[in-house]
Amino acid sequence: MRPNYNRNNKKKIVNDPVYGFISIPDDIIYDVIEHPYMQRLRRIMQLGLSHLVYPGAIHTRFHHVLGAMHLMVQAVNTLRRKGHGITPEEERAVYLAILLHDIGHGPFSHALEFDIVSGVSHEDISGFFIERMSREFGDDLSRALLIFQNKYNKPFLHQLVSSQLDMDRLDYLNRDSFYSGVSEGIIGSDRLIEMLNVHDGNLVLEEKGIYSIEKFIVARRLMYWQVYLHKTVVSAEFMLIHTLRRAKELVKSGEHLFGSEPLQFFLKNDITHADFKSNPEVLYFFAQLDDFDILGAIKEWQRHSDKILSTLSQSIVNRRLFKIEISKEPFTQARIDMEKEFTRSLFDLNGNEVDYFVYSDVLSNKAYNQDKQNINMLMKNGEIIDLTRASDNLNISALAQPVEKYFLCYPLKRG
Repeated sequence: MRPNYNRNNKKKIVNDPVYGFISIPDDIIYDVIEHPYMQRLRRIMQLGLSHLVYPGAIHTRFHHVLGAMHLMVQAVNTLRRKGHGITPEEERAVYLAILLHDIGHGPFSHALEFDIVSGVSHEDISGFFIERMSREFGDDLSRALLIFQNKYNKPFLHQLVSSQLDMDRLDYLNRDSFYSGVSEGIIGSDRLIEMLNVHDGNLVLEEKGIYSIEKFIVARRLMYWQVYLHKTVVSAEFMLIHTLRRAKELVKSGEHLFGSEPLQFFLKNDITHADFKSNPEVLYFFAQLDDFDILGAIKEWQRHSDKILSTLSQSIVNRRLFKIEISKEPFTQARIDMEKEFTRSLFDLNGNEVDYFVYSDVLSNKAYNQDKQNINMLMKNGEIIDLTRASDNLNISALAQPVEKYFLCYPLKRG
């Protein structure tokens, strides 16, 4: 049963800088938005440390999920107009699913999935949050969880939430472009939504939308290299990863570190997928953790006696980011060893301590993955074919291939 909430004054509108006025489509949507789990997203930046490169990129995940919900309203209206049955219950559920799809993101998002939790994706954590909220909100949230996990009997509803042409991507490309100022990310979301259709229960795009989807794929590729995988952003994120890794190592060795209770919990414990299911404390503390916990701790750690922790923290706070080089070929071990030896001498480091300062890894960008939830085109003759076959743009086939670049990151001696 759906709880009987107070329905007074819930027909709100939100003034969004990207779309203008956004309407709250249902009373339960208002109640879920007001929930502390959702309000936490106001305190998590959408692009993590990207503002160190693009100063305007300080929008939050709360902005993003409201925008994605707005696009979902348009998509539902489009599909209904084309004769596809979506019940009022399914409509509420798919709105809730897209609204809550990012609720499992931690502070600084992907950077913290390395060490704050061990191998637990933000999608899994979103599922845990939705399941917990279903106890409070009833059938609407239970149905939203089925859609989110692709267990509902209408696959296209899940594909609107999570696929290679979902409302999540349509919003974040335009929104991240708007706030970062990188115009290459601008896409025609209205046109793409208008071209959506359903065939055999799956989401497809009508042939008329071929050029819009080509631009969408190219925009995604460009945004990855220019924003999400910008080399300076990568440097900052790896510095943050290793700062928290050092903090966790110190705490586990018995060292006392400044930190909020939620942050202390995740520094002291190695949290796995099973822990989220078996220990209610885990989700409780995760729900309390946001960007402010991390930033507040790093500011304080600048003065810690451990030189690794203090040096990394000072470098992030004051934007003294490490040098990063990008190459199409892997860096030789000799080159990596040279930078490690220089850094070891520069900071008077012992043993493996240099690994907190010198990083070498690979960046991968695949704008279109035709092996996973591919984008199918509905041709005028009724045939369904993959985007790469439908497009006369040779670049689309090329974009289906992963592009890998290697990086080497290290401190520079400062005079």
